[in-house]
Amino acid sequence: MKQKNIVVIGGGTGTYTVLTGLKKYPVNLTAIVSMADDGGSTKVLREEFGILPPGSVRPALVALAKTPQTLAQLFNFRFQKGTGLNGHNFGNLFLTALTQQFGNFEKALEEAGKILGIQGKVIPSTLQNIRLVAQLENGKIVRGEANIDVPKHDGRLRIHMLWLEPKATANPKAISAIKAADLIVIGPGDLFSSIIPNFLVQGIGEAVERSKAKKVYVCNIMTKFGETAGFLAKDFLDAIEQYLGKNSIDYILVNKTKPSRERVKKYEKEKAEFVRGYLKEFTGRKVKVVRGDFLRKKGFIRHDPDTLAKALFSLL
Repeated sequence: MKQKNIVVIGGGTGTYTVLTGLKKYPVNLTAIVSMADDGGSTKVLREEFGILPPGSVRPALVALAKTPQTLAQLFNFRFQKGTGLNGHNFGNLFLTALTQQFGNFEKALEEAGKILGIQGKVIPSTLQNIRLVAQLENGKIVRGEANIDVPKHDGRLRIHMLWLEPKATANPKAISAIKAADLIVIGPGDLFSSIIPNFLVQGIGEAVERSKAKKVYVCNIMTKFGETAGFLAKDFLDAIEQYLGKNSIDYILVNKTKPSRERVKKYEKEKAEFVRGYLKEFTGRKVKVVRGDFLRKKGFIRHDPDTLAKALFSLL
């Protein structure tokens, strides 16, 4: 039987979680990753070498790696000292070196994939150098993904609109993957700095909307100050459909298990709250709500990769 194609759209730890779980299933996996990241080590490397953001693709590469864990961990290793090296991530430097060697970020990704023995593909949503810009509900303009991700402004203000400077066109490989998909998984992850930037690239949103694949949005478990403060599950879906089109999502996966008070306490410092998702919020909408216990048993308040993958695979 022909293996099904699953395309995961996003970036960061959310995409890492989805891919980690799904790679255990007999499916063809493709991660389409946002190129808007411009913070920390990535910012320095973008400015000094003029390359696309290595920090965006690194988590997806590590998630799909079949190599010994030590090598995958090495890709995530961050230098804590050393003039010039402090704050840099080994994987980012490695991808930068490969880009310099081959003169092409896509080729560098391909070679890194071979070294890590990845089970699937990692594709940048665009091959252009872009900057993310947001307009807040009070009219203020915020430039740069890092400034949206870690707000210097009042983080309770909602994001009214997002766009890219300059306008960018889709990577043809991303469009091909979307066209061939049987299931498109969007999220979880930072809504306005990791997920929606993919749909701001000309051609990506249109390809997703036209696709005959089942489309599922994995809703975040916690809100994020500066992006989704006070959001209910419905608000996350509304924001996605603002850029994809009304009724474009077939399923929304919502976690129903509330983390313990002890685990939530750490997040309160970051002004993050548990995302509530009531079935009545979705009354009269096309989307099918899949509520489940998707919470990791301990550690960070994130989705459990195996439980999430099982629910996603069942949709096929």
